[in-house]
Amino acid sequence: MNDVPNEVIRIQEVGMRDGLQSAGQFVETADKIRLLNQLSQTGLSKIEVTSFVSPKAVPLLADAENVLNAIERASGVTYSALIPNIRGLERALAVDLDEVNVVMSVSNAHNMANLRMTCEDSLNQFREICANRGSLKVNGTLATAFGCPFVGKVEPSSVLDWAKRYVDVGIDSLTLADTVGTATPHQIFDVCKQVLDAFPRTEVTLHLHNTRGLGIANALAGIDAGVRHLDASIGGIGGCPYAPGATGNVCTEDLVHALIFDGYSCDVDLDALVNIAGQLEDLLSDPLPGLVRHAGSKLTTHPMSDDLRCRLGLPA
Repeated sequence: MNDVPNEVIRIQEVGMRDGLQSAGQFVETADKIRLLNQLSQTGLSKIEVTSFVSPKAVPLLADAENVLNAIERASGVTYSALIPNIRGLERALAVDLDEVNVVMSVSNAHNMANLRMTCEDSLNQFREICANRGSLKVNGTLATAFGCPFVGKVEPSSVLDWAKRYVDVGIDSLTLADTVGTATPHQIFDVCKQVLDAFPRTEVTLHLHNTRGLGIANALAGIDAGVRHLDASIGGIGGCPYAPGATGNVCTEDLVHALIFDGYSCDVDLDALVNIAGQLEDLLSDPLPGLVRHAGSKLTTHPMSDDLRCRLGLPA
């Protein structure tokens, strides 16, 4: 492992969009606003608030405008929303927003399953979005950058090719997504290093899923490669509905815990995240997969029984 970097590792919250879109039940608008306002105060660098997709396609985020018009924005936090097309851009331009996130898959098979169009068709839409975005920043996400649920292996050369085409159409930043959690640490390091070397002036984010339990290990590998921006999801909620076997994103509070106690510079309030994850779990019908909230931090200790204290020669 390389030396711990001096630069701050920036955590970007995606749970309120990527997680809630497949939560299985509608979280009331007022509850979304309350949680987002709390997340804004934790030191996160970016929050993906919602998605401007058709309410028929994603009814759990049908209140996108209401949420964005009501949240309290914190200084230094970038507020983002996913958009699928030019209609989504029109909605995004009508609210107070800093950035839009566009997504396509490196794999044509997954792009057809997820978006019902080819990768070329997606890129053409993104070209139109970049040309009409006004003052909005555009982040381009490459889904299935480390593996596809339908065709399997994705070559790094394909990731680099699509990354270049993204940059050429005018995106401002780039996200590499392990959509189905197939990546391993060495793979993450190699692909991230190649992308960072090829596009040194482009901000690169790593978006990880914990499908096979490697989310945090992969995050550390990405940091070793030079990545300084990591997506994460409060409570570990999320999963791509068009990727068989995909489970939740890497958990925000678990990732922050690992970074803080391993000596990385990560200016995020862990206790506040744990509290917010508990509130979110109370709103949902299923337990959240995050671990630190239940186990406590590595500093957590438990009281000894009187018998044990006696055997250790300690006062009762």
